[in-house]
Amino acid sequence: MTGIGDSNEDFSIAIPGRDAVLRIAWAAATDTGKRRAANEDSFVARSPLFAVADGMGGHSAGDLASAAVVERLAEIVTEDFLSPRAIERALEAATADITEIAADSVLGVGTTVTGAVLTLQDDDPYFAVFNIGDSRVYCFDRNELFQVTVDHSVVQELVEAGALTRDEAEHHPDSNVITRAVGFNAPPMPDFWMVQLHAGLRFLMCTDGLTKEVTDENIRMHLAAGLTPVQTAGALIDAALASGGRDNVTAIVVDVLEAPEPLETEDTEPRRKLV
Repeated sequence: MTGIGDSNEDFSIAIPGRDAVLRIAWAAATDTGKRRAANEDSFVARSPLFAVADGMGGHSAGDLASAAVVERLAEIVTEDFLSPRAIERALEAATADITEIAADSVLGVGTTVTGAVLTLQDDDPYFAVFNIGDSRVYCFDRNELFQVTVDHSVVQELVEAGALTRDEAEHHPDSNVITRAVGFNAPPMPDFWMVQLHAGLRFLMCTDGLTKEVTDENIRMHLAAGLTPVQTAGALIDAALASGGRDNVTAIVVDVLEAPEPLETEDTEPRRKLV
């Protein structure tokens, strides 16, 4: 497990060209779980970039794959706002690293990655949410929970085809089979969503060690409880462990404390209310 970054209770960022600031708070938490020998999850939580990665390939190989991704992402944290293209370049570099790691692996090595990066669009602050695999980003807004990302998985394709319900997908025997990853000798193919920021938004980035143990309703309740990001991230990890802790589990919680009134309004977030 590689963790990059510390929690922050109140971080201010000046908006270039505007007499305004963006204030955010965040925290990350991770646990090996009750059944795994090692933690193959990794995370980076350092403004303007927040991401989790869930490695695959067995023990040290999966750990190295997820570490390669968050380390390459951390390298681009040089400004207050970054472009989605910077994320793509970091993932391309991580893919090359993982190719070297997997040189002696018969089955291959890879990792999921999901997260969000602060970016500007027409001088308004946004989160550019990105995803490869089945780790997820959720948005909590006005007491409602939305899943921003769309899983790259076999069961998600079945859900979209109408062959499975969302609840059936969570317990399907192929629920761990993903259709995209960073690594496995394939170019990274992230999806992006632009989410405009306003005060009161709360974001959760997490690996499937959380979502396979804790229901959407319970996730919503934890995000709605009004606790700090540190307390909320810890409570979510504890909930996953209490439900069985069958996998490594990692969560990052980011709160938008203050954001300027938008000059333009645009939001490509898929508004899929969950509960």
